[in-house]
Amino acid sequence: MSFTTSDGVRLAVEKAGTGPGLVLVHGFGGAKEDFSDHVAALARDHTVVIFDHRGHGASEKPEDPAAYSFERMVADVLEVADWAGFDSFRLLGHSMGGMIARKVVIAAPQRVDALVMMDTSCGPIPGFDPELIEAAAEVALTRGKAALKELLEMAPVLETPAHQRVLAERPGYQAFEERKWADLSAVMWGVMVREMAHQTDDLATLASTLPAPMMVVVGEQDKPFVIASHGMKDAIPAAELVVIKNAGHSPQFENPEAWIEAMTKFLAPIP
Repeated sequence: MSFTTSDGVRLAVEKAGTGPGLVLVHGFGGAKEDFSDHVAALARDHTVVIFDHRGHGASEKPEDPAAYSFERMVADVLEVADWAGFDSFRLLGHSMGGMIARKVVIAAPQRVDALVMMDTSCGPIPGFDPELIEAAAEVALTRGKAALKELLEMAPVLETPAHQRVLAERPGYQAFEERKWADLSAVMWGVMVREMAHQTDDLATLASTLPAPMMVVVGEQDKPFVIASHGMKDAIPAAELVVIKNAGHSPQFENPEAWIEAMTKFLAPIP
């Protein structure tokens, strides 16, 4: 399925199940299929919506850099929820998706019934050098994905033993990762990596705005985001913090049993 946003970009979207709305927002360089393993379980109690961000997966990929920003992707999430018929909904954001999710809460707190922040941050990513990120963005925007891939292979980020284990042990996972890369827009990559590098620190604003239950989930090997996750817990004491063992940046793949257990336990008591 697909629908067209208010600025004319077609987004690929899927909807399953019945019950309260649950929108799962994938990360930078990801795809809606990042959650496919768990949609059936979550759809037993929810109407689950997954979608590809603009510039990703099967969604359209505008060539105009102005089509990409946190503000525009916040609008996309809210428009996806409107398309699904959700007046309010539970919201999970993974990595960049969590950065967007926190801004959804700040922009429209009345619409979010529960928030899951997964391997993400409320501000600049700890340990990431904005100057190096800016250099990578310039390569993406001026030289394209082939040159960018060469650069990234020299300095891999967010690679963990858990990620390497899944690549080695899960049939088809390497091809899945390669397909996600092939489906990315270089323009999106360059613009959004800059957005992440220079984002505001919204933790205090989120803490004062959030009207709903919150869970922070992070893989124990995902060191930059472990730091950010503890920072969120410190600022929002009522939030639940779940550190998933034997997992890195994508615990839904790397320790799926622990991840779905954390999700179902968190969501079950929410009215």
